[in-house]
Amino acid sequence: MKDQGRSTRKRTGGRLKHAANKKRHQLGREPAETTVGETRVRYIDSRGTEQKVRALSTNLAQVADDGEVVEAEIEDVVENPSNVNYVRRNIVTKGAIIETSEGRARVTSRPGQTGHVNAVLLG
Repeated sequence: MKDQGRSTRKRTGGRLKHAANKKRHQLGREPAETTVGETRVRYIDSRGTEQKVRALSTNLAQVADDGEVVEAEIEDVVENPSNVNYVRRNIVTKGAIIETSEGRARVTSRPGQTGHVNAVLLG
């Protein structure tokens, strides 16, 4: 097993102090928490000359079924393993099971990073 950073304790068992707090460039951002609704996006600067597209809300998904991709309408979020409360709040994240006009599908993209929803049909 590989270590995940330095131990919080010394060899003697005493505790190690933090060297420093996080600097501003090390801080993250609030999650996008993409909801089901009329499509709204926000563009965010990222490292280099790139941009990230945050999907704040969307009602369309690119659904793949045996190599064919169809644009389907998102009706509901059925299951979300990342957070049980996301189901009742209709929040779409990667891994979420959504009900579409084509049937149930699992989200494979990250809507808060890419700005769109890709999914694979289940069953």
